[in-house]
Amino acid sequence: MVNTQHDAGTVTNKAQADEQAVRGEFTDNALRVLQNRYLRKDETGQVVETPVELFRRVAKHVASVESSSNDWEAPFFDMMWSRRFIPNSPTLMNAGRPLGMLSACFVLPLEDSIADIMETARQIALVQRAGGGTGVDLSKLRPSGAIVRSSGGTTEGPLSFLKMLSAVTDAIQQGAFRRGANMGTMRIDHPDVLAFIRIKEDLSEVTNYNLSCTVPDLFMEQLKQDRDNVHVVVSPHDGRKAYLRKSDQKADFEAFEGGTADTSAYWTVGEIWDLIISKAWGSGEPGLIFIDKINAVNPTPNVGEMTSTNPCGEQPLLPYEACNLGSLNLALFHVSDEKGGPGTLDWDAMGQVIRTSVRFLDNVVEVNNYPTKEIDAMCRANRKIGLGVMGWADLLFKMGVRYDSEDALELAGKVGAFIRQEAWDENTKLAEEKGTFTHWKGSRWDKVEGRKMRNAHCVTIAPTGTISIIAGCSGGIEPIFSLSFKRQVMRDSKGVAQVMYETNPVFLKALLDAGLDQASIDEVTEYACNSGTIEGCPVELPKSVLDVYRSARDINPDWHVRMQAAWQEHTDAAVSKTINFPPEATPEEVERAYLLAYETGCKGITVYRDGSRSNQPMALDSKTKKSETEPSSAAAAAPGEEAADAADKDDIVEMLLEG
Repeated sequence: MVNTQHDAGTVTNKAQADEQAVRGEFTDNALRVLQNRYLRKDETGQVVETPVELFRRVAKHVASVESSSNDWEAPFFDMMWSRRFIPNSPTLMNAGRPLGMLSACFVLPLEDSIADIMETARQIALVQRAGGGTGVDLSKLRPSGAIVRSSGGTTEGPLSFLKMLSAVTDAIQQGAFRRGANMGTMRIDHPDVLAFIRIKEDLSEVTNYNLSCTVPDLFMEQLKQDRDNVHVVVSPHDGRKAYLRKSDQKADFEAFEGGTADTSAYWTVGEIWDLIISKAWGSGEPGLIFIDKINAVNPTPNVGEMTSTNPCGEQPLLPYEACNLGSLNLALFHVSDEKGGPGTLDWDAMGQVIRTSVRFLDNVVEVNNYPTKEIDAMCRANRKIGLGVMGWADLLFKMGVRYDSEDALELAGKVGAFIRQEAWDENTKLAEEKGTFTHWKGSRWDKVEGRKMRNAHCVTIAPTGTISIIAGCSGGIEPIFSLSFKRQVMRDSKGVAQVMYETNPVFLKALLDAGLDQASIDEVTEYACNSGTIEGCPVELPKSVLDVYRSARDINPDWHVRMQAAWQEHTDAAVSKTINFPPEATPEEVERAYLLAYETGCKGITVYRDGSRSNQPMALDSKTKKSETEPSSAAAAAPGEEAADAADKDDIVEMLLEG
């Protein structure tokens, strides 16, 4: 009898050990995402790869460029398998596989000719097919109504081409990987800026693009000093200046040249600003990009100026540049205090992972199979990488620090400074070992910082939407959307949104530690799922829980902006952060956030008022019942989908890819 029980126990333990070896510490939701999007499938669509095999595949491929690859394969695998570092989605999807494109974000040029525009469309299709996202700046395209010399006709302007580019993306389904995202930018002084600001009044338009106005310091200073000044626009193809008529929204070049500036007839700086605020309040777009702040610290001004960013705004890039991203899971570096205190961070362990991940991301530049020769040349010349973070809200929970507090801002500064310094120091070591990036001479690193660098950028704060699900932590530097919620993250083969329920595990532990029974815990999580907060919960909760476990809707937008600014101070590129507003927020509150972002040194800003769009990726239970069977759509940081004729779009894409 004893031997039989022992044998049964051995079998059970072996089964548990086998399961642990295959699934690691990944949650059921993480495994579901991996199976749907990342694990290798055969020609019938059956999964033929386990999670552990996926991460071994990635580690082996990325280590292959090292002179002693065996020395680095294990460290690369360990930091991913332990969930302390996860690279961006294309790296997980494509490393060690035939497609081989590992970058997530690109910026492509958009020049003012049909040939150049179609070439950009072709390159967008190639990038999107491989799982990447693109940014384009529309500012060089001549405005609507401009004469086309070759035909004698007039152009419909940048927005017609933006719609075409969006249709290209819509046709690229990207198999079972992920749908492409894009950023479209336009200078505030482009003659078509009014139409650009208004285009998302119809949410069926350009659904594959996030939109932002690029705003120079001059405009912000004019806004501050005299918002009643008539706004001046400049035609990009001939340099003529104009005012914008209120009657037909068109550029009046003759009025400017004749010195006529009647504020009752033409749009003022303040009126343009108010229109942006109104539309952002209504749909979350357009965002703002403070382009002069970006170029003030452009690492390679010797190569060119930046005009646009990747889809979520955290990575300003030159035309044809890409950036390889990955993020640290900050929550896993927390060390508990045995006496029940807030604990601390394991700085030594974090430093080691930072150094290993910098090498990992630099290797990604080498093993990457870039989609076009122009992108390949620029990426290998500047070698931009972006190490970011996720699990920030979880770390604050574990340390008992309220998100909207000076303590949280101070901790952000301390952690951000540590990450950047460790990343820079490791990058300099890599430069000594492997050489500087090609354009280092004359770069900001050469002339201002006075240090050798392997990569033109090191630190970027990305949104980490899907990889934070894989890591089992909160996304980026965002607060928790809700302590319990439904998340729409992917579509099945029929295009139906896949809904996942999530309750923050640190919060669940806090409820257990507070002595709540299961019935009370269920009531609390149900309340949080419906309300987006635990404020007002009928279950009596300790003050410590109410004070620390705050969700995005509990936090005043000022604190959202200040948190973004705290991280921006120690970030080479930019910070992806959505400034959340409750449904009842006013346009004046949105304006305050936009102004505060500029004043505190942010490089851009995106806002989202909860409920202002249907089918947002994360939603409270009471707001998702109607749309659970509909395709996932747009929200603050992710483009949605538009209904269009698939056959026509497939013909377009086939033509572009063949070209």
